[in-house]
Amino acid sequence: MKHEDTIRTVAAREGVSVEELAARVRAGRVTLLHNPEHHGVVPCGVGDGLAAKVNVNLGVSAGFSSLDEELAKLEASLKAGADTVMDLSLGPDIRTVRRAVLERSPVPVGTVPVYQAAFEAGYDGGLASMTSAGLLRVVEEQVMDGVDFITVHCGITRSSLETAARGRLMGVVSRGGALLAAWMKATGRENPLFEQFDWLLDLAAATGVTLSLGDSLRPGCIADGSDGAQVQELVTLGELVGRARARGINVLVEGPGHMSLDQVADNVRLQKRLCHGAPYYVLGPLVTDIAPGYDHITAAIGGAAAVAAGADFLCVVTPAEHLGLPTRQDLVDGVVAARIAAHAGDLVRLRARAAGRDEAMATARSRMDWETQFSLALDPERCRLVHSARAYQGESGCSMCGEYCSLKVFKEGVQSCAHQ
Repeated sequence: MKHEDTIRTVAAREGVSVEELAARVRAGRVTLLHNPEHHGVVPCGVGDGLAAKVNVNLGVSAGFSSLDEELAKLEASLKAGADTVMDLSLGPDIRTVRRAVLERSPVPVGTVPVYQAAFEAGYDGGLASMTSAGLLRVVEEQVMDGVDFITVHCGITRSSLETAARGRLMGVVSRGGALLAAWMKATGRENPLFEQFDWLLDLAAATGVTLSLGDSLRPGCIADGSDGAQVQELVTLGELVGRARARGINVLVEGPGHMSLDQVADNVRLQKRLCHGAPYYVLGPLVTDIAPGYDHITAAIGGAAAVAAGADFLCVVTPAEHLGLPTRQDLVDGVVAARIAAHAGDLVRLRARAAGRDEAMATARSRMDWETQFSLALDPERCRLVHSARAYQGESGCSMCGEYCSLKVFKEGVQSCAHQ
């Protein structure tokens, strides 16, 4: 698909004009996730003035899942409404899984190349055996396979790592960031993704892949939220965005992480200012540390606040976060929670453009039109299931209030009298 066709496709899906979308893409405030080598994919627009998007993470974990299970998770996540997926596989079958996900996924697919590079280097002998050339070779391989966006941890440097090591409660919680941190410590060298950023820009220019600038130093607990290491990396990412912008290349910027609710909006505004309005991709943010098993809820609270403040892209957090590999149902629950958060935030930042579905739902509720309510729900199957399992035997209403339904009482006791 040509660039012009991609813009037309995304503009039609978003309900914006082609000219308006093209201007935002040129300004770097919108990026289009679409690698021409990923055949059959539907392009996805992320950024200013577009609906917030939801990404879900998949991937095999050695000894705990299989290709068949991850493909079943892919299908379940897509059915739940995920806009993109990332394959975060580890283990000997990384290539097989990635290529199967790319073949099966009609939505853009992302990866984190340093995982494969580190696994191939071998952990037992220390990460020092991973080479800069080996890492860049993996990046190129994944892009040529058709990956639409890649997380590259370009912002962690020897200097910012020292800052994190000095004052943090939880250190580096990003897996990719931790792998690079250990490599830098073992070799005494600078981060190759930072040093070879121009090479990454050349690759993006040649292929159309989107670079998602990873937040290696995102806070992993409330105590580390908005600390010096996080902000130091963000300043570096802003400088890299400027270099990409000078080349006419659009990027995503990834963000936190864990932080208290009052810090969320300020962090989004700081990122947008330091990173020249680049689209912002956040994990959560999780607004408390004490809800394992329910972290899809803590992330949805932070995610709604982030989108309302201007964040563009939410990464799904499941109930299994911090506990183990998520099941299919965990992923579905996480996707739905993130979609709720994204839409709640869009009602603030997009206003009337996002509110039509809510108004239609309100109209259907006022008429007790259950079928329309089911069709408008984010999860129609669950909506129908809950209602039918608590079936009311009266003429109208539900089992919550029965004949004393507020809508029924108001219509019969107030509106009907006003018409007499």
